[in-house]
Amino acid sequence: MCRWLAYSGSPVNLDELIYKPQNSLVVQSKHSRLGAETTNGDGFGVGWYGSLETPGIFRSTEPAWNDRNLRELSAHAASGRVFAHIRASTGSAVQQTNCRAVAPDLFPAIEGSTDSELLFFLALTFGLVDDPPSAVTRAVGLVEETGRRHGVAHPIQMTVATTDGETTWAFRYSSEGRSRSLFHSTDVSTLRQQYPDNPVLHKLSEDARLVVSEPLGDLHGAWREVPESTCLTVRGGHEELQPFTPAVPQAVG
Repeated sequence: MCRWLAYSGSPVNLDELIYKPQNSLVVQSKHSRLGAETTNGDGFGVGWYGSLETPGIFRSTEPAWNDRNLRELSAHAASGRVFAHIRASTGSAVQQTNCRAVAPDLFPAIEGSTDSELLFFLALTFGLVDDPPSAVTRAVGLVEETGRRHGVAHPIQMTVATTDGETTWAFRYSSEGRSRSLFHSTDVSTLRQQYPDNPVLHKLSEDARLVVSEPLGDLHGAWREVPESTCLTVRGGHEELQPFTPAVPQAVG
């Protein structure tokens, strides 16, 4: 089960998100407070939007705390929209028989064997590019329906996010109703009033927002928990919370 963050706002160096916070992702890679696993050392990935239309991507199978290239890159690369995650493998494999619902033209693009990658391609199949909340709703509905038909009581346990470069959508859901932790940051101007001597807060734009698996620090009032079974939409300095309920696609059942 991964730990991750999604940042949007004024451009910041990647190390301001990945290394410098009190409870940064690199710290969480060794000592996660709220994750299913304390250690998340099975690789990492970072994606960010720069001057090009498509995002930059850097990933590795090395533990985040042990990768010198990540430290060097994050000290120089800056972006106003960053996704980053650290991975704890659950050991589950994705077999070709589980991928039949993926659109045939997308199937050759699947590179790995993780459940998260398969869920992403299912969401693409169901229209992720045009309507992310609806696509994720249908993808999760398909997984739940398939799992339960095969005797799996709780097929889904997830916190996931996606972006089109302007809007971030984050989802907290589990079939069991006991999802892993997910938080979003509060209004930056409010935090500046509470902590006038904190230089990091004064560097950020008014619309800066973070969505995180677990808080990056202990500033009182800085974080709000995303409720169970919720879709969080972040665009600019605005957040919207909506109930998330999986829907079985018409082709299933």
